[in-house]
Amino acid sequence: MAVIITIDGPSGAGKGTISRMLAKKLGFHYLDSGALYRLLGLAAKRHNVDTGNTKGLITLAEHMDIRFDITAEGSFKALLEGEDVTNTMRTENTAVLASQVASHVNVRAALLKRQQHFATAPGLIADGRDMGTVVFPDAELKIYLTASTEERAQRRYKELLEKGEDVSLPALIEQVRSRDERDMGRDASPLKPAEGAVQLDTSELSVQDVMDTVLNLTVVKGLFKSIHR
Repeated sequence: MAVIITIDGPSGAGKGTISRMLAKKLGFHYLDSGALYRLLGLAAKRHNVDTGNTKGLITLAEHMDIRFDITAEGSFKALLEGEDVTNTMRTENTAVLASQVASHVNVRAALLKRQQHFATAPGLIADGRDMGTVVFPDAELKIYLTASTEERAQRRYKELLEKGEDVSLPALIEQVRSRDERDMGRDASPLKPAEGAVQLDTSELSVQDVMDTVLNLTVVKGLFKSIHR
């Protein structure tokens, strides 16, 4: 039986980084649910399916050719129809597409079983926005990471600058704020902490601080007797 740990939260809170580190540390499988929605958004664009076309999106969700790979170095790779779209998937435009397709109740339902199939032994780290509330409500440990709007935008700003992209910090702050409003206000699985989730504000914490806290939680919850760093 698989141990399931969910890590939810808004974009830029650090859940992807922590989830991948935790999966590697514990030897668990990893689910990036946001990648599924981003890939669906890219597939919709590729096949000229409007993000308001629920029926078309459901068809894509059920049949799109996707694969997740972990490289020898431990990095994450996403493939759509055999093409490596990892970098494209991480752009702001793709994030907007993902948020739009995720607003449809029936589209989320179409992807639900696909996500649940990732839960195999020895365990799964599920990273997303509704992992603890909808996809894995019975998870042994639920974590909700957050950070201020400004801090999350600043992190994204630095990331994009390092990639050589010309970006505006004020514009990113507005994008983060708008995405939060859309994700928290939608009817289908709104972004919110799951019942019983441990909430952690990462605004002033280093990645290692967050990682140490999460590792300690696995011990406190009795999932592991000890963690050797």
